[in-house]
Amino acid sequence: MLDQGRIPVMASIGLGVDGDAYNVNADTVAAELAVALKATKLVLLTDVEGVRGDDGELISALDAAAADRLIESGAIHGGMIPKVRAALRALDAVRASHIIDGRVSHSLLLELLTEKGVGTMVTR
Repeated sequence: MLDQGRIPVMASIGLGVDGDAYNVNADTVAAELAVALKATKLVLLTDVEGVRGDDGELISALDAAAADRLIESGAIHGGMIPKVRAALRALDAVRASHIIDGRVSHSLLLELLTEKGVGTMVTR
């Protein structure tokens, strides 16, 4: 069991039945760890501000139904799809998932400790 206050750091490498090592999407691994550890939150750091809507504007808060609609509409596309799917998967354990820009100074503090945040919070 992990001690309170410790952050697990893991490589996203999986072992196949053939014995070979495979790269596994890090967002997927993080979500599964959050669920397995019954984490309070999942925070995905990336190199974009967060999830953008059909109009291109940053979405501060997003629920699962809206996320599904944005994926279907194509507003969420490319590398953001696995991030959003990971954020949704983690909701099986966490209260909220956050997708934030890790390039921004203090982005984690700004996301978690301000009312609006700086990225996208994903909830049920």
